[in-house]
Amino acid sequence: MSDNIQAVTVLSKTAWTPNLFSFTVTRPTSFKFTAGQFVRLGVNPSQLHYHQQNNLTLDSVSDEAIFRAYSIVSSPFDEVLEFFSIVIADGAFTSQLQHLQVGDELLLNTMPFGFLTLARYQKPLPKDLWLLATGTGLAPFLSMLQDLQTWQDYKHIVLAYSARTADELAYVGKIKQLQDDFGSLVDNPARLIFVPIVTRESVDGTLGERLPKLLLEEALQQQAGIALEIDSAHVMVCGNPEMVDDTKEALKTLGLVMNRRGEGNIAVENYW
Repeated sequence: MSDNIQAVTVLSKTAWTPNLFSFTVTRPTSFKFTAGQFVRLGVNPSQLHYHQQNNLTLDSVSDEAIFRAYSIVSSPFDEVLEFFSIVIADGAFTSQLQHLQVGDELLLNTMPFGFLTLARYQKPLPKDLWLLATGTGLAPFLSMLQDLQTWQDYKHIVLAYSARTADELAYVGKIKQLQDDFGSLVDNPARLIFVPIVTRESVDGTLGERLPKLLLEEALQQQAGIALEIDSAHVMVCGNPEMVDDTKEALKTLGLVMNRRGEGNIAVENYW
């Protein structure tokens, strides 16, 4: 194996829905990353307890490790690493990963990737940070919100999190606790404004349209209680490619511009 590949052990697993789950693994002592970055995780199907317990042989289970990119949920300072995953039907990776059990071994490429980080923006920073996510695209934003620097650098943080159904809105309890857990640790912390969005069923207390439409009609801004202005906002977008593209165009229509070389409002990441 490459010098960058290390074995990690699954410590816990949380099932949010039949197709959404989170898991934590051990963190190599030398591994460092910036909030918002992703890593490549590898699974060797033959090493999972599920396959061993069901007596599946290497004739039916590949012994070759499969790697995929995963944003990190946990803080850069946590002692363990947490990830948020969706099960893709017939997916070579997640169809194996969904069978994770505590004690299973995964592979971690310890070289972090990605530029969806707050470090990409030049200072002085504007007062507002808008984090727009669908599905498991929430992961890098949770990592940012567990970094004290984020709470020090902004006045308002708007987290708009969209899912198809209420059951798919994962981590809601954690999100609501973040202000208390982290806001109390700094002077004059940012105010976190959480805007849940459910697009395929009617749920009290949530918005019900796709993010691009909510932005263009200013329903998201009204719900957040603050304006989205060129000179006062950084906007980060993470989720499925269609949402990212449509939201990016909506933001441009509102007058915001892509971040280039530290300047500009919009930073995006496609989440597969």
